[in-house]
Amino acid sequence: MRCLFASDIHGHERRWLALFDAIERELPQAVFLGGDLLPAVRRSAAGVYPVVNDFIRDFLVVRLDELRSRLREDYPAIFLIPGNDDARTHEDALIATEDHGLWTYAHGRIQALRDYDVLGYAFVPPTPFRCKDWERYDVSRYVDPGCISPEDGFLTVPRDQRDLRYGTIEDDLKEMSDCRDLSRTICLFHSPPYDTVMDRAALDGRFIDHVPLDVHVGSIAIRKFILDRVPRISLHGHIHESASITGTWKQQLGATWCYSAAHKGKELALVRFDPDHPADAERELL
Repeated sequence: MRCLFASDIHGHERRWLALFDAIERELPQAVFLGGDLLPAVRRSAAGVYPVVNDFIRDFLVVRLDELRSRLREDYPAIFLIPGNDDARTHEDALIATEDHGLWTYAHGRIQALRDYDVLGYAFVPPTPFRCKDWERYDVSRYVDPGCISPEDGFLTVPRDQRDLRYGTIEDDLKEMSDCRDLSRTICLFHSPPYDTVMDRAALDGRFIDHVPLDVHVGSIAIRKFILDRVPRISLHGHIHESASITGTWKQQLGATWCYSAAHKGKELALVRFDPDHPADAERELL
């Protein structure tokens, strides 16, 4: 099965157009979009990018509908999740567009794809950024130095205060997947797993209050989940500079192959893979 994976497009039309061209040229059976897909709200307000709702309606929907008209039965299954830079106020628009059949909203769900399953999850551990729509405590209420807890930032959509205070990524993943066989599952995460080539941030030599910052900023819960539940493939984004620092974008964690499509640059980082042959995945900058 031919699959494409992209992440952290951040509403840049050139990257989206590069993806659409690749879909039309390569005719994949499935496309995975790993979050931070839309123009950032703060940049839209400043007039740098289009208004986000207009971008979904007037760009994504229009372009994908045109692509589907040309490809017909070759139009791929598209699975997407938001990322921490995608305001949750636009979640309803992403879900509502499912009725058009252009994509499937994957966050918080496990859905079938041929003889595989797709598990989608958007939340990331606490970051230094103020918007906490898609941030969650990881395995406990610990927050790394320099980061802001989910309770102390702001939300664009209200959340239950108990859930905000006590909910964790670890508990979410357990609830979603408990008692399921994940050996033929493709996981679509925004956060990378902790202490891997995919979560390496440019924090070398930095301190806050004399405390050195951890250069690995991924999720401990996601790492434990992958090692314990052994999905077939795990897809990640979020940390743009990881591949440029480590020199690679994929890693085998236990028996699971993990890929990152995050990229620090103007290009679109496009990962091509076949879940039947996960070691053969390739990545190209377009």
